[in-house]
Amino acid sequence: MKKIVVTGAQGQLGSELQVLAVDYPQFEWVFTDREELNLCDLAGLEAQLDAIHPQIIINCAAHTAVDKAESEVELADVLNHQAVAVMAKWSHANACRLVHISTDYVFDGNSSVALTEEAQTNPINVYGVSKLAGEKACLETNPDAIIIRTSWVYSSFGNNFVKTMSRLMQERDSLNVVNDQIGSPTYAADLAEAIVTIINHPNWQAGIYNFSNEGEISWYEFALAIQEIGGFECEISGIPSSAYPTPAKRPAYSLLDKSKIKTAFGVEVPAYKESLRRCIGLLGIEK
Repeated sequence: MKKIVVTGAQGQLGSELQVLAVDYPQFEWVFTDREELNLCDLAGLEAQLDAIHPQIIINCAAHTAVDKAESEVELADVLNHQAVAVMAKWSHANACRLVHISTDYVFDGNSSVALTEEAQTNPINVYGVSKLAGEKACLETNPDAIIIRTSWVYSSFGNNFVKTMSRLMQERDSLNVVNDQIGSPTYAADLAEAIVTIINHPNWQAGIYNFSNEGEISWYEFALAIQEIGGFECEISGIPSSAYPTPAKRPAYSLLDKSKIKTAFGVEVPAYKESLRRCIGLLGIEK
């Protein structure tokens, strides 16, 4: 029985993988968080992995607080880059499969067409810089690894845009939401399904892959969809990013092209509204 270690088990994606794991008893699932596998302990990380000795690592752990990363540069680099390098080194030396989760924030947002895996990277914030460094270290140290770039992740678990908007739409009469950042959301449950499809696939094909739900929308349009499905009466207005300054710059356009992951592994990519409806149904906030 293959042993799978999932890092960041309490995060959105890790939590969704825990839900899915029940349906895949052919694997021995080991869900780890800081207590079980401390990614900040770079010196001791290999020994920690030796003790668990997995055949597959799914690295969902990351410093994902994009604005905080601007002032926590060192911590972001440790979690998003240096720890990834250690895991890649260990997995390569121990014939262990590695699936590492990355982000659309490795791009600068200047494209006007959906980004393929070969598109030029050029991160514009600390989080993106640290994640790109992690990608490079991962593939340099373990060319057999699979990296999945994703975007705008939400879930019924943890803190995210869908849950925040749903709450605010019930508390307030009006909301302003940025309308000039374009991309596509990712329901973490769909990404978890995609990962399990990949690890079950007979042909392991290393490299970088994109995954998000289908659709090309702004955060404002995403908020309107949440309002529609949730049945909220709050007035929502679109505003430019310049009217809502944040410590970290965001890419203006980061829509991901999913052709490669569909072709290589037969991964199904649901439309964003279909997945959003499923998530809101689970949250029990539809009126």
